Amino acid sequence: MEFSTARQRFFNEVRQPDEQIDLEKAALYIAQEANPNLEVNQYLNTLDAIAATIREQLPENLYPLRLVQAINHHLYTDLNFSGNQIDYYDPRNSFLNEVIDRRTGIPITLSLVYLAIAKRLNFPMVGIGMPGHFLIRPEVEEMELFVDPFHQGEVLFMQDCQHRLNQMYGQPVEMQPTFLEAVTNRQFLARILTNLKHIYLNRREINACLSTIERILILFPEAPFELRDRGVIYFRTDRWIEARQDLEAYLAIMPAADDRAIVQNLLTRIESFS
Repeated sequence: MEFSTARQRFFNEVRQPDEQIDLEKAALYIAQEANPNLEVNQYLNTLDAIAATIREQLPENLYPLRLVQAINHHLYTDLNFSGNQIDYYDPRNSFLNEVIDRRTGIPITLSLVYLAIAKRLNFPMVGIGMPGHFLIRPEVEEMELFVDPFHQGEVLFMQDCQHRLNQMYGQPVEMQPTFLEAVTNRQFLARILTNLKHIYLNRREINACLSTIERILILFPEAPFELRDRGVIYFRTDRWIEARQDLEAYLAIMPAADDRAIVQNLLTRIESFS
């Protein structure tokens, strides 16, 4: 398969050990595939400049909460970053360059901006992939403090996360320890791409949807539901050989899948076309 320049850059970035993946670069390569003229270094320099401005404003006596307050003040008061609640499903909310330019985005991309700034300030933070939402927290032992970049950097504690989870689902939901675990860099990028996938699917933009699935599979080559969904797209676009390969791989990984009969029916129809 011949990759575009942006896809090749993304591939090269994420083939590294997870902890060495540069999230900002990888996210910009995702955006670059939609906008080939995007200058990646321009946006990395912008992040550098934002962090440098905050660094100049930091007090001498620094502790985690004080640093969070300093980042919040510059991002949300000085620069007017905000969560996009008017057009949440605009695909531009998932592209890091657009989030930086427009100063608005969804929870995961605003979290990425925040993490990038914190990293440049030598204040390591991690992403928290809570169901239905995305938070970040400082990598400080025994510190149960979370930050919500979508809501102006609001500082949350465990009970606040429970309340936010209930709000997201409109009913009480039992908090599971896994809900507040840190995500890996690959999981972070896959979540950005999954958001885009569903947006494009709802818009019936099949080629764009296929592009996102392909990149999720670069991150997780045996992700069963991505193999299934790519196989279905191949089926609908008369790419019978690729469709059969993906659908058979899906059933091999998920032999007891709830939709096994549906997938098997597609495979039978492919055989009839051969």
